[in-house]
Amino acid sequence: MTSPFHYKKSYVLDRDYFTECFEESVTSDKSVKAYQKAIAFFLIGTALLLTGVNAYASLFIVGLGAVEALSVKFKKTWWLWRQMMSKAAGNEVQLVLDEQGIHSQSEYVNSHILWKDIIEHSSTNRGYLLKQLAGTNYLSKRVLDDNSIDFIKKKLK
Repeated sequence: MTSPFHYKKSYVLDRDYFTECFEESVTSDKSVKAYQKAIAFFLIGTALLLTGVNAYASLFIVGLGAVEALSVKFKKTWWLWRQMMSKAAGNEVQLVLDEQGIHSQSEYVNSHILWKDIIEHSSTNRGYLLKQLAGTNYLSKRVLDDNSIDFIKKKLK
């Protein structure tokens, strides 16, 4: 009789970890379609400026267009900055894999993902994207050993 699988590892939520999470889970769209909202704000603000309606409000809308364009252009930088400014950044996380699921605990987060609650999953070069009804989570392979990776593959089949 084999004993139940149990894997425990701790890691720190640092810039490298957040960068990996972003690169493996977010798709960046740099096409014109990604800038549609920015273009719309800019055009509406410009039209309002040309009609002479409240210049301050019109310039504010043009400014919103500029900020929106910058948020698309610098999406990764903005996301990383927000993560590094969060109170979770720099904290240690305890990761536990067992027969029930994946448990992550830190000073600010206590998360438990049950294997049965994962409705969709995909493997990336550096980790796993685990989709539940509540959202999608990323699990990095850099905090896993070979046995735990094999265990996850078995559980996700």
